Amino acid sequence: MGRDEVVPMSQETSICPFNLLWGLCLGGGMVMERIRACLVALALASLCCVAQVRSSASDHHYNAGDEVPLYANKVGPFHNPSETYRYFDFPFCSSAPVKEKKEALGEVLNGDRLVSAPYKIDFLIEKNAEIACKKKLSKEEVAKFKTAVAEHYYFQMYFDDLPIWSFLGKVVKKGKTDPSDHYKYYLFKHLVFEILYNKDRVIEITVQSDPNAVVDLTGGEPVDVGFMYTVKWKETNTPFEKRMEKYSMSSSLPHHLEIHWFSIINSCVTVLLLTGFLATILMRVLKNDFIKYAHDEESADEDEETGWKYIHGDVFRYPPHKSLFAAALGSGTQLFTLTIFIFILALVGVFYPYNRGALFTALVVIYALTSGIAGYTAASFYCQLEGTNWVRNLLLTGSLFCGPLFVTFCFLNTVAIAYKATAALPFGTIVVIFLIWALVTSPLLVLGGVAGKNSKTEFQAPCRTTKYPREIPPLPWYRKTLPQMAMAGFLPFSAIYIELYYIFASVWGHRIYTIYSILFIVFIILLIVTAFITVALTYFQLAAEDHEWWWRSFLCGGSTGLFIYAYCLYYYNARSDMSGFMQTSFFFGYMACVCYGFFLMLGAIGFRASMFFVRHIYRSIKCE
Repeated sequence: MGRDEVVPMSQETSICPFNLLWGLCLGGGMVMERIRACLVALALASLCCVAQVRSSASDHHYNAGDEVPLYANKVGPFHNPSETYRYFDFPFCSSAPVKEKKEALGEVLNGDRLVSAPYKIDFLIEKNAEIACKKKLSKEEVAKFKTAVAEHYYFQMYFDDLPIWSFLGKVVKKGKTDPSDHYKYYLFKHLVFEILYNKDRVIEITVQSDPNAVVDLTGGEPVDVGFMYTVKWKETNTPFEKRMEKYSMSSSLPHHLEIHWFSIINSCVTVLLLTGFLATILMRVLKNDFIKYAHDEESADEDEETGWKYIHGDVFRYPPHKSLFAAALGSGTQLFTLTIFIFILALVGVFYPYNRGALFTALVVIYALTSGIAGYTAASFYCQLEGTNWVRNLLLTGSLFCGPLFVTFCFLNTVAIAYKATAALPFGTIVVIFLIWALVTSPLLVLGGVAGKNSKTEFQAPCRTTKYPREIPPLPWYRKTLPQMAMAGFLPFSAIYIELYYIFASVWGHRIYTIYSILFIVFIILLIVTAFITVALTYFQLAAEDHEWWWRSFLCGGSTGLFIYAYCLYYYNARSDMSGFMQTSFFFGYMACVCYGFFLMLGAIGFRASMFFVRHIYRSIKCE
């Protein structure tokens, strides 16, 4: 029985979502039938992603003597996770021709570049200090290895889809007799593979470098190196289905769980306090307002009227730049839908540790399939605001998030190309992403926009808008937009900042994050706090007779994204050891896009909550 090589995304599963899309969404029929078909396609495509990712965990069976696939992935500095290079960009040797492994879209986006490793491991065959290959390193190659050892470079490999790591070498501090050269640099040349197996399946693998088998690189002179390896096999009773639990358990240490639950309890207390605060407003302040306005209708002098009731003729006046507002609302709604689908996949166990590229594949596919939601939301709301140029609004919706993301990607990809790093996407991958955008994202955006334009829904305003806007009275500085945004963003951020550390340590470090249930609870808390604080600030704004609440509610809701980006500055300087232009630009560039996405998503949540609140209170009074 030969080895059963795993291909994480087969040709059939990689095109499955798009076959569903074109067959269901772009087929014949009425517009509403197509919309319903698109929703079905989205659900089926998500299930297809699950099946595709699950297929990467296929059972591997081996007979004694069968070669087990070992792939070398990448090499890079330990503290700079984005700055990784191909394995054979460094002067390693190989006794056989190097073969590249075909990779899925998500793996390429993740920076994986798998090639056949120089070490040959056969199932149940033990080896002791066997020579893999020999090579004479030139002065330039010695200098390259020396620099890599000094900067704590490590390599990553995959053995039967199980990840292994090891450092390239070690730095030893000498005595202080010679202050000009305190350190010696050694390259490891002997790897020891210890493998656990259960019957005919590989269960676990660890790799260690022999500290005594080293090559001295300190002098920088040419040197002969013989790369060796040892293979040890040991039987275990662990079933194949549980072999990935080792990596999941490493992220679930008791003290980490205690901190996580403390964070959730702290956030829940915050939500309860805020809910009580808003309940007080709704039950007492609003009730008093209703009573006051009911009694004042007959006796109050119009010149002395104050409060939120007396701007009922302006509160539903359409905001300026309504095309941009509708586009932001549509993009935020799409990103919210994308986040919900990602959480669903995470909670059902799709993103288990080291499922290479699963998250990036899901992000690309689901974002493409949800573009119709952005088009429908933006176009329908724009038409409700009596907008006429819906085509321009649709173009703005499609480029509002993708535009800055594309510009950022072009810059960072150029930086990666200059560094010759694996983060630089190949031309073929860029073409595939462009085709997905051109053949899936754009048609669905247009289809959703057409459906939104034809929905013929009118804006439901409980009060009639006057012809001329009412003058807004002078407001103190703390009621201006920026101070209100600072107040609105701080409380939601305080509810999630503890969890942010673990997410950052996973995305921009080497920790593993698997507690998606806790993350989902924190996300729900974030949505609730954002909605509540935005509603509270909207009420105070209306009570001050400031009727320009549309943009204010969106900006206040999305201001948490600005706080998250400020946390990026703190994390980079105080919590991480990242350095170098490439890593710095990748960190702040892509985190700017992520925080911008949070701004749009939470802004849409804040506006929706405020709109519901404003409609409710003005529907409860008698508007003249």
